[in-house]
Amino acid sequence: MKFSCEKNLLVSAISVASRTVAMKSAIPALEGIYIRAGVKVMLSGYNLETGITVGVDAEIRETGEAIFPARLFFDIVRKLPDDTVEVSVDENFKVSIRGGISSFSITAMSAEDYPELPDVESEKGVVLPQKQLKEMISGTIFAVSENQARPIHTGCLFEVADDGITVIAVDGYRLALRRWTPEGGVGRQMKFVAPAAALKEVEKILTDSDDDCTFYLGTKHILFTIGEATLVCRILEGEFLDWRRVLPENNPIKLAANVSAITDSIERVSLVISEKLKSPVRCLFDHDKVMLSAKTGNGKSEDVCRLSGDGQGLEIGFNNKYLLDALKYAHCDEVKLSFTSSLFAAGFAEWFFIPGAADRLPCHVWYCSKAVMNGSDSAALVGADWESLSSVQFVPKDGTLCAPGSEFALYGLKR
Repeated sequence: MKFSCEKNLLVSAISVASRTVAMKSAIPALEGIYIRAGVKVMLSGYNLETGITVGVDAEIRETGEAIFPARLFFDIVRKLPDDTVEVSVDENFKVSIRGGISSFSITAMSAEDYPELPDVESEKGVVLPQKQLKEMISGTIFAVSENQARPIHTGCLFEVADDGITVIAVDGYRLALRRWTPEGGVGRQMKFVAPAAALKEVEKILTDSDDDCTFYLGTKHILFTIGEATLVCRILEGEFLDWRRVLPENNPIKLAANVSAITDSIERVSLVISEKLKSPVRCLFDHDKVMLSAKTGNGKSEDVCRLSGDGQGLEIGFNNKYLLDALKYAHCDEVKLSFTSSLFAAGFAEWFFIPGAADRLPCHVWYCSKAVMNGSDSAALVGADWESLSSVQFVPKDGTLCAPGSEFALYGLKR
């Protein structure tokens, strides 16, 4: 194998393909980057879950294939002078790399044991602008679950309908949703869950341009095509949360806030909150303003942020990190907050874990206005105190406790 190409193109291709090279594998070939010289130079990284292939325009003198040590090859090419890079591999897999007055000799491996990347057969893919897919991924992936006990929620749900695309992520505490409804629609229907790890790599490859990208759904895999790069990954199997059931509708209380202003207020109030001393940010929504406060062993903080609308005296506590994440990825100057009534919030749906029996806690009770709980429509939220809801549990209407690990969708609570 022998080829030459521009240094910058080769560095970029190695950088992208190396992201899915296996750190450790029972197949030694997967710990390197696969390079094949044919019509183009194709570079691939594959860890048996996700694979990336990048094509590079090059002058091909001899075709061939080999496995290169990914990190070493990248470091060498990156340090070469900004000029044409010449790469050749002999029959003993000795690699010669030349650029300007610099030259290197390293050892490659045979590509015989390198597994083929999954082939996704699909007649037609879904085409959309790169910046649109990037915004949908970044606007939801922060809410993906890290709990491997429910693998289906460690990815984002893609729902493709004739009129548009919806991407949803849930982590047991929050739900993030993005929609894209182009003029003329999409003209395709499909549904799948893509792993967050793969989507993070897709997000890195995508640009902020209007250039098209395409994804194709196979039987067990999804293929993303972005410029000269393709990424293939296995789709997650299982039953994803029925998000339409837990997403409130017809919210009569509607407020609007400047993203920068309310972010600053939450960050100021959060200064007394730490990993060891956690506390919800308490929000009292009034006419044209929200009063925020927090109290921990570090001290107490208060702040006021101007809003548009009347919060009708709604008082509720939120996890500061979840609020800040939602605002960070809003990608707008103004955010709308909506609530179903002055008794309970609808802007955020939370899921809680049951730690133990109610009689073990010296607690107060706040009644949940509505909770989806194994078919039950009402429950009570039990917490040690308002400032610290670290120990919480749900008690059904009849007063019995559900088993530890049960999950609920909480719309809000009344003190």
